[in-house]
Amino acid sequence: MFSPILSTKLFVPPPRSRAVLRPRLVERLNEGLRRKLTLISAPVGFGKTTLVSEWIADCDQPAAWLSLDEGDNDPVRFMAYLIAALQTIAARLSADAAMGEGVLRALQSPQSPPTESLLTTLLNEIAAIPDDFALVLDDYHMINAEQVGSALVFLLEHLPPQMHLIIATREDPGLPLARLRARDQMIDLRAADLRFTPSEAAEFLNQVMGLDLSVEDIAALETRTEGWAAGLQLAALSMQGRSDAASFVQAFTGSHRFVLDYLVEEVLQRQPEPVRRFLLQTAILDRLIGPLCDAVTGREDSRVLLDALERANLFVVPLDDQRRWYRYHHLFADVLRSRILEEQPDVVPSLHRRASAWYEQNGLPADAIRHALAAGDFERAADMIELAWSPMDLTMRSATWVAWARALPDDLIRARPVLSVGYAWALLDSGEMDGSEARLRDAERWLDAPSNDMVVADKEQFRSLPATIAAARTYRALAFGDIPGTVKYARQALDRVPEEDYYRRVEVTILLGLAQYASGDLESASRFLTDLQAKTRKSGDVLPAVGIAFLLAEIKAAQGRLQEAGIAYQQALQLAADRSAPAAAGTTDLHRGLGEVYLERGDLEAAAHHLQTSRSLGEPDVRNGWQHRLYIAEARLQAAVGDVDGALALLDEAERVYVRGPLPDVRPIAAARARFWAVQGRLTEALGWAREREVTHDDDLSYLHEFEHITLARVFIARYRRERQDSAMHQAASLLERLLKAAEDGGRMGSVIEILALQALAHEAQNDLLPALAALERALTLAEPEGYVRVFVNEGPPMAALLREAAKRGIFPNYVNRLRAAFGQAERETPPVSPLVEPLSDREMEVLRLLGTEMSGPEIARSLTVSLSTVRTHTQNIYTKLGVNNRRVAIRRAEELGLL
Repeated sequence: MFSPILSTKLFVPPPRSRAVLRPRLVERLNEGLRRKLTLISAPVGFGKTTLVSEWIADCDQPAAWLSLDEGDNDPVRFMAYLIAALQTIAARLSADAAMGEGVLRALQSPQSPPTESLLTTLLNEIAAIPDDFALVLDDYHMINAEQVGSALVFLLEHLPPQMHLIIATREDPGLPLARLRARDQMIDLRAADLRFTPSEAAEFLNQVMGLDLSVEDIAALETRTEGWAAGLQLAALSMQGRSDAASFVQAFTGSHRFVLDYLVEEVLQRQPEPVRRFLLQTAILDRLIGPLCDAVTGREDSRVLLDALERANLFVVPLDDQRRWYRYHHLFADVLRSRILEEQPDVVPSLHRRASAWYEQNGLPADAIRHALAAGDFERAADMIELAWSPMDLTMRSATWVAWARALPDDLIRARPVLSVGYAWALLDSGEMDGSEARLRDAERWLDAPSNDMVVADKEQFRSLPATIAAARTYRALAFGDIPGTVKYARQALDRVPEEDYYRRVEVTILLGLAQYASGDLESASRFLTDLQAKTRKSGDVLPAVGIAFLLAEIKAAQGRLQEAGIAYQQALQLAADRSAPAAAGTTDLHRGLGEVYLERGDLEAAAHHLQTSRSLGEPDVRNGWQHRLYIAEARLQAAVGDVDGALALLDEAERVYVRGPLPDVRPIAAARARFWAVQGRLTEALGWAREREVTHDDDLSYLHEFEHITLARVFIARYRRERQDSAMHQAASLLERLLKAAEDGGRMGSVIEILALQALAHEAQNDLLPALAALERALTLAEPEGYVRVFVNEGPPMAALLREAAKRGIFPNYVNRLRAAFGQAERETPPVSPLVEPLSDREMEVLRLLGTEMSGPEIARSLTVSLSTVRTHTQNIYTKLGVNNRRVAIRRAEELGLL
């Protein structure tokens, strides 16, 4: 995926340049090694990169260096380069130089696993590196992708003790900096720290830059630049060869922008015309290498010229020890670009076109597309974007792809059926259903009436276009709950998808199973998906099998088979763990589903554990909507411990991240919110929800709206309790009776149990004790074998009173007593903690106590007079026994258990 000869990333520290080694800052950087993170955050030109590179050159700490750019907002590219940087360290420290290769292969698989799962695997490999080292992320301000930021947060939270992270950036990154500072896990250097002091400025100007300035001139420059490193350097360059340095210093005033423009103009004007032309023409490039610069400028000696520019200290920064790749100092590049746009605006597009052609010829389509777009060469860019769709979709990089597509003129996209369909799928992935429909129609127009105006770059994709469109329409119909439409388009797709297109056929077949699920025919859906799962497993393709296992577990839970559902989730997790890749996409939803099973069965601790695991795994691909489902599950748990306001806040988050998709939305966020309002007595809001959604007691019933209608019955019962309005109770009773029959007919025993419990509460509200107990007994009969708890406990005091009456009459005595005990647990904010199955040994307890300190692994080993590998063995045993996977969580878990 990445051409080795074109790897422009810097994986080792940049070569040492002429600079001032600043002891006060070196001391701060050395101090940071005892913490997880050193953040160097200051505006452009404050010498962040120079400081770190000089420090690394003079310390004993091995380091890997990664220079970031806009392209690294692609999570796959970021991960690939991160691994490559770490491999350089592993090789230098005689560790496994092939570390991360399995993760790299997983990144390039058709369905890449979750980023955090990949990072977990990578972190385990990092932990095997024997010595301390640092990883530098330079120019982190170029990163704005939430997925990359989330990956870095995960990395920091689980950072092995021998690894130290250094971030150099123009602006603070979106990391939990306040928490890291509060825990003394980071230090930061700011502009005030990086400003040159008068003595540092004197050493730089006179010794490094070779000037002979007086104390007064140095003081004046230091004051007027406010210690700004770039200002000092630019001033020194402009003064070289001048005999009137004092006059120059006296005239040196103005804001940073003015000073920069003035000095760069001075520098540019002093260059020979061929050099000046080269600087301006290559300013459009983020990175420079001889052949690329030759292609852009028409020269044949760019490599030689780049070497000369570096020797002249003309803001050219080498990016590798071989002096092959360079970049301009960012300030210098900015000014060069503004200058060429001002002087030769008509030349800039042609420069971008040449760069694009070179990148395309050398196998870097992403850079080729970027420069083609910058050139306004939209036809050529569209060709490359169209050809990039299929491989990027398979590796879940549609977010990057759609950003390119959005930059194209609309009429150009509409003339390209393959591009239109790719755009439609990318929009479907992000939940933009209306936009996807328009793009599908654009493509269908060409199939109905092809003409010479139609443009196709990817001929192979065009041949399968009818099948691809039908598959997209299947996805879209199911996302809208259109079951007949789903079946219609799925059959069309299967008729048109070639037998050898295995992934597309499986995808469409799964959608057919989901249509049965959405219709409420759970038994048929279960049989259909079970047969499909057997076929996929027989073919050896585990990824679809894991996805189908998740759907089957969801169905079993809806059928009221909690025990089978729990087993199904666990088996799916095991199936994912058995893959050669670190983890399978979808494990976030598996842990979420398992957490909800534990929650329903009253094991709040296990539920919290699995929901937290789901969040920590956090897939970068949002297409399956796992985020909003997790927030809903977390809201249920929050309500279970008595924090309904917190639950409502979580539902707000669920709504914010909601992505419409084909998985049946059987628990709509708005209805869940109305339930919590009813619990809080906010009936005006709850009834307003029903009016807004047009949910009434005499609607036609369907599985997709069952949750909403049960919610409405709850609101009616709450209204009757407050207002004693007979019509509200009549409406609730008739609705519940119809819902009960529909759920029983569909085999949805989970809903049946809830409906019977509500019928019992409706009778109790009317003081009809015998029918209330009869309905309750029916519910208990179904619920007891599966261990249901929350469906009763969530109903609060009225249900507690009914269970008390049931206990008096000997109805399911053991089960009822367990449910009554659970009402006391519902008032606790945290669930009780069970003891460890296997206790920690005395030595493991010693290691555990030291893990709670700031000591590193080697320091712990020295303290206990054992080898580092022994400490790591004890640590892994501790993690296994505590059921955790990192140091921080281990300490928290030990505190919960009273071990610390």
